Amino acid sequence: MKKHILFTALIIVFTSCTKQKTVIEKDIHIIPKPVELKLTGGHFEFTETTSFVVVNDEQKQLAESFINTFEKAAGWKLNTTAKKPDSNFVLFNIDNNLSKEEYKLVVNKEHIEITAKGHAGFLYALETIRQLLPVEIESNKMVGNTDWRIPALTIQDKPRFVYRGLMLDLSRHFFDKSYIEATIDRLAMLKMNVLHLHLVDDQGWRIEIKKYPKLTEVGAWRVDQEHVIWNARLTVDPDEKGTYGGFLTQEELKDIVKYAATKNIEIIPEIEMPAHVSSAIAAYPDLACFNQRIGVPSGGVWPNTDIYCAGKETTFEFLQNVLDEVMTVFPSQYIHIGGDEATKTNWEKCLHCQKRMQEEGLENVHELQSYFVKRMEKYINAKGKKLIGWDEILEGGLAPEATVMSWRGTEGGMEASQQGHDVIMTPQSHCYFDHYQGPQNEEPLAIGGYTPLSKVYQFDPVVDEMSPEQVKHVLGGQANLWAEYIPTTQQSEYMIFPRLAAMAEVLWSPKEARNWDDFTRRLPSLLERYDYLGINYSKSAYLVAASSTADLEHKQVKVALKNEFPNADIRYVLGGKNLEEQATKYTDSIAIKETTILKASLFKENKPVGKVFTDTIQFHKAVGNTLNFKIPFNENYKGDGPLSLVNIIRGSKNFHDGQWQAWLVDDMEVVIDLETIQSVNQVTVGSLENQGSGIYFPTAIKVFISNDGISYKEVGAIERPFAINSNSELKDFIISFEKSNVRFVKVIASNLKKSPKGEDSWLFVDEILVE
Repeated sequence: MKKHILFTALIIVFTSCTKQKTVIEKDIHIIPKPVELKLTGGHFEFTETTSFVVVNDEQKQLAESFINTFEKAAGWKLNTTAKKPDSNFVLFNIDNNLSKEEYKLVVNKEHIEITAKGHAGFLYALETIRQLLPVEIESNKMVGNTDWRIPALTIQDKPRFVYRGLMLDLSRHFFDKSYIEATIDRLAMLKMNVLHLHLVDDQGWRIEIKKYPKLTEVGAWRVDQEHVIWNARLTVDPDEKGTYGGFLTQEELKDIVKYAATKNIEIIPEIEMPAHVSSAIAAYPDLACFNQRIGVPSGGVWPNTDIYCAGKETTFEFLQNVLDEVMTVFPSQYIHIGGDEATKTNWEKCLHCQKRMQEEGLENVHELQSYFVKRMEKYINAKGKKLIGWDEILEGGLAPEATVMSWRGTEGGMEASQQGHDVIMTPQSHCYFDHYQGPQNEEPLAIGGYTPLSKVYQFDPVVDEMSPEQVKHVLGGQANLWAEYIPTTQQSEYMIFPRLAAMAEVLWSPKEARNWDDFTRRLPSLLERYDYLGINYSKSAYLVAASSTADLEHKQVKVALKNEFPNADIRYVLGGKNLEEQATKYTDSIAIKETTILKASLFKENKPVGKVFTDTIQFHKAVGNTLNFKIPFNENYKGDGPLSLVNIIRGSKNFHDGQWQAWLVDDMEVVIDLETIQSVNQVTVGSLENQGSGIYFPTAIKVFISNDGISYKEVGAIERPFAINSNSELKDFIISFEKSNVRFVKVIASNLKKSPKGEDSWLFVDEILVE
């Protein structure tokens, strides 16, 4: 009997030790990182009888939202009460001395106490508790065998910046109410507090304006050219009916605003002016200088010449009426008026605009734009609102109370803050989420640029050169997702997450507390939560990327491997070896001297994780040999030197990677001197097509051979008529022929010359392989 009791006691002790594993700070995975966190030992466990002590409807609403999450994952319907129990409760405590979004969280084994000034602080404390709980709390289905406990601790937390935003572009591709509300939930999870909706642009007007029904009847719809890459889309006939698009009614937008308020998120509308308004002019041509009839553009527009007429009084009447309706929908303190990228050539010729300049004593069209913005700001201010504009509103003189959103670097923010204006930093270098975030060959088509997760984390809204007084004017920062290349909600999620987590930490956490190694340690837990939530986040940060250098003297290539994580365990194999079982740990660049296949992956717990990097390094008979061009390649695209086409290294979909030689309009004609007579039966020409950037595959390729370099014989050719390509694509064109002994090989690749839009076309080539 004593032996049985002893055995049972041992089981209890063992089980207790297993369940009560000592928690250390590295076990805490909160993003964004709190200002101050101190572990106090032990834990609090949520049970079926845990209650939330609330004293008002606001607290009850917050508690019930949290309870609903628990009900889905644990199957428990926790309760709220006005009377504090002896233990096992969550208490809301009001402290009016705290700032709006600040909170204090105290957790012990008996209860949880949240102290905040009001709604925002309580909300963020609950979001912190959510991230302290097991990741299974995010499940929409009941999860068994889970201990719903959090460590005992104290947290004191508040944001570094008051403005922490995300911009969604609804114009270029339309996203509906349900997706916007899902995005609001995800913003709140990361303690972000602004959603900027880009509701107007050339390609679509997305907000119902009852006084001007054609804005949505006409302006919200464009001719469907979704099968064509964005910037290759053709100009549309104004009489052709649009079928792609959509808009949000004022009632839908009011619902979104109301829902956002429960998550402490301000919705800021952007109503573009004076440019990016083709959709409005398509609906009401008299808004333009010359009453020109245009269709709603289906794709890229540059330059932006179809802009509002700044000379007509009816333009301002229209805009004031529009803003009156916008302001009944959005109670936000700000109205964003855009103000960017206005090409003012029509203003220079317009009699109305010239008359306005003369009457107002304006020296040039830049000052006319300043007049336009200042006039709209005066109207917005009279309605109790503040104006935000992109940094172009600085041109010609800044409106008195305007806030500047600095996107062309940080210079606009520097200038505006020097003038005493508030600024929101959103430089495209770090904040444009429409940029690629991983190796382009592995990524869906994007607009360009490269803004990986680690670069977002390096962002800081405060510029080192700012004075203390300027720093006071930095409200915060914002991530922007322009949607030219974002046709679906799945793609939108992919571009936002997890980069938004990095942005959230930049804008919330103290600068001195931020650490990339620490962030990457906490990130996997958040990604697991995203898995439960069904968010299509990007795993690009885990991808292995390669950079290669050619040593043509010794006919070898050196390949360096990396990904975004510090001290990453990258392993590789060459040839046909099995990556999982025969991989070599990568420590330094790999020297390759013969044709082989390289495979590499990030490893975790001795297993490959994420997508396997695969590259074929192909040596051929022309490697390092002399090239003679009939027409030199373009100065802007020289590859990595004169022998780039025979250096073994292949180009990527990033045509700025330094491995492409290119010809604008001209054909490529090149002669390769093999130096000795060699047996040859195949030539491969590597090319790139990105029709949105004006790059097209060759329309024909011909191969000639010679022994003396004077008399050539054609041995093979291919013809390829133009075809619409809605993606970026790499392609090897292979010309095979009867085996021949030759010294010289001539290759002619024909340029398309003119695109379907009538623009000059590029021909890009990365390698000519002779075998």
